[in-house]
Amino acid sequence: MTSDTAVDTARISLILNELRLPAIKLIWPQFAEQADKQGWPAARFLAAIAEHELAERDRRRIERHLAEARLLPGKTLDGFEFEAVPMISKAQVMAITAGDAWLQKGANLLLFGPPGGGKSHLASAIGLALIENGWRVLFTRTTDLVQKLQVARRELGLEAAIDRLDRFHLLILDDLAYVTKDQAETSVLFELISARYERRSMLITANQPFGEWGKVFPDPAMTLAAVDRLVHHSTILEMNVDSYRRRQAIERKHGPGRPPSRATPANIGAD
Repeated sequence: MTSDTAVDTARISLILNELRLPAIKLIWPQFAEQADKQGWPAARFLAAIAEHELAERDRRRIERHLAEARLLPGKTLDGFEFEAVPMISKAQVMAITAGDAWLQKGANLLLFGPPGGGKSHLASAIGLALIENGWRVLFTRTTDLVQKLQVARRELGLEAAIDRLDRFHLLILDDLAYVTKDQAETSVLFELISARYERRSMLITANQPFGEWGKVFPDPAMTLAAVDRLVHHSTILEMNVDSYRRRQAIERKHGPGRPPSRATPANIGAD
């Protein structure tokens, strides 16, 4: 390498650093060598390194968004047994994961069903697919987020805390039912629902249908108002199936095909 070439290479590296183009900085010498050997036009060389930079930016963005999303590990749509939940359309779920139509208008997605039916798995898997399609998602147990918002209220920072959640196109609240029937908890949850109404989307999983939400919101007027905001512009998926974990336990013990009624029901946690 001549001294002039070395100087030019060093200068290009400095320029690419200044322009914040790390991927191009890393690969341009290799692409330049290939372009020289194969006689690429300048436009082809520029397009090749620019496309590589864009692909790397997309990869890094997805990595950041996955890290902040706190999704359940290993829960994907490929791993979800749609045949075990016949009332859920795989085609509809795949359309939901595009996100464009409903996330842009702040619509909601509500998953209802008994414990163990796969609600949390499906919610997290939808979140993963949306992140891969360029959206920002946060998955959280409802009780965990409510407790954080209560702390923010005590510190006079509730509005700011809710505003910070605006960076997420979709907020997944898992297990709404486990919020205690406490005025302080349910009021911050209601404020969150109201703040995101028609602006930012929510995906909520719950064991009880709307008719039993009085167990969550002690004030009937607050219950009605919360349901009204969530249902408006929403898609509701009902997953009324036997516990997925209970079915797996039966199959491990007796082999596939034994009736669920032979198993002893157990309280085995969230979805």
